[in-house]
Amino acid sequence: MENIIYLQAKRNDSGNTIGRPLLQAFVGAMQDVQKGVFITTSTFTKEARNYAEKQQQKNLKLIDGDLLAELMIKYGIGLEKIQTYTVYKINEDFFE
Repeated sequence: MENIIYLQAKRNDSGNTIGRPLLQAFVGAMQDVQKGVFITTSTFTKEARNYAEKQQQKNLKLIDGDLLAELMIKYGIGLEKIQTYTVYKINEDFFE
């Protein structure tokens, strides 16, 4: 069987959080799909996180702005390297 994942992304200001009603609407739209990923540049309310964790019929993954930034850095997505730093430590063997 094909593994289909629903995805929804919202670009929100940091003060505009994602609440439970938006997640409920997302789950309602999933119909025969069992997995969903909801991404926001802001955050999820506590109620939304609880709803996603306790969801028994659907497997939901929530990605907030902080996690999104971490994943972008980890995998180099949407980024351009502008400067690299070299860190040195003293080689104590050299001075013996």
